[in-house]
Amino acid sequence: MALPKWTDERTEALTNFVGGESPVSQATVADAADSLETSTRSISSKLRKMGYDVELASTAGGRSFSESQEATLRSFVTDNSGAYTYAQIAEHFEGGEFSPKSVQGKILSMELTAHVAPAPKVESVRTYSEAEEATFVTMVNDGAFVEAIAEALGRTVNSVRGKALSLLRSGEIQAIPRQETTKGSANVDPLAGVNVASMTVEAIADSIGKTPRGVKTMLTRRGLAASDYNGAAKAAKAQ
Repeated sequence: MALPKWTDERTEALTNFVGGESPVSQATVADAADSLETSTRSISSKLRKMGYDVELASTAGGRSFSESQEATLRSFVTDNSGAYTYAQIAEHFEGGEFSPKSVQGKILSMELTAHVAPAPKVESVRTYSEAEEATFVTMVNDGAFVEAIAEALGRTVNSVRGKALSLLRSGEIQAIPRQETTKGSANVDPLAGVNVASMTVEAIADSIGKTPRGVKTMLTRRGLAASDYNGAAKAAKAQ
């Protein structure tokens, strides 16, 4: 089956999906491929052509575990059975050197998943009413520009772009609406006017039109803390 071509709309959707993440991880590449119904190879190739730094698939597996680290991980997981999620185990194990996905893969291979606590379900906060969403979808289908939708709903352009990405993922719209006037992003602060400390990463992402991964990268670089993610602590740990 032929892969879909890269139209302006699909390219813009990919740009919004990736956000400020750099390098773009293979996990994000896979998510984007699923959202845009294409291959990971096509996503990676397109991003590199657009100047993005993309993680190599060959290195995506991350660090390997030594025998002593495997033994330590086994003891930690079994001694704290049911106490920690994969993310929490990764945070406590070896000073956070291994990613949650890497830890999850290792625990799976050791058949210790029964000892891992389930991740808490994140409650989605509705920022648009059902009536607003219906208006949003109708305007997108009618070809309205982002600015027109923002004016009609009393929202910022960034909020509209974020909502459009959410609706695109859920299949309620088929493309991200175009922006009538574009400005260079170099001088625009996407977090301007955003009360970061009182919002979750997901809420910030929805508000500014970025992916949660992109928001986390941004918060870490700036040393900022959201209500459910401490970018300052993450930055300090990386030093």
